[in-house]
Amino acid sequence: MAAGETVDVRAEKRRVRRLALAARRALPDRAARSRVIGARLLASGVYRAARTVLFYVALEEEVQTRECLAAALAEGKRVLVPYCLGDDLGLFHLHHLDELEPRTFGILEPLEALRPAAERAVALAEVDLIVVPGVAFDEGGARLGWGRGYYDRLLRAAPARAWRVALAFDCQVFPALPVQPHDVRMDLVIAESATYRGPRRAGPSERAAP
Repeated sequence: MAAGETVDVRAEKRRVRRLALAARRALPDRAARSRVIGARLLASGVYRAARTVLFYVALEEEVQTRECLAAALAEGKRVLVPYCLGDDLGLFHLHHLDELEPRTFGILEPLEALRPAAERAVALAEVDLIVVPGVAFDEGGARLGWGRGYYDRLLRAAPARAWRVALAFDCQVFPALPVQPHDVRMDLVIAESATYRGPRRAGPSERAAP
């Protein structure tokens, strides 16, 4: 249990996680929905303005990112993907999609032989945009993951200027989620039918927002 997290909040998070996973599993046309969400991301100001983008590599039931990765590589952006490094996530500069292989939890990660190369390492401080997965989100940008904490730790360590943008199906977005002070909110949650803003980016002066 995270510091300061009550048993009630933990139980509520488990309940919401079950609901969101069941809804996502039953969702038809996930591939088509993923393309809609991906197109919304690629058309957004925050993506267009970003030079260095950290993408998650999707599991089967998540909003797919393969087409977004291919588009970003073709556009000449510096594309990063994460991989498990102990209890944290390492960052890898991806050149081609064929540099990925199934690894931890069945997630595609960079080929192990390529990871030690110095030119493939990028500091988190250089990232402009972090594309974030999750199990559930709310309309205020709160995020619920799998409970392992990998992205929680990465998001807390990321520079304040980096945009934290989640991709989610409509069925994963709730009016409100149980949250604790240590939980990191998303700046944007992009779904099929709407884009939701977190409190940090809610002002009208954010020109880069979609």
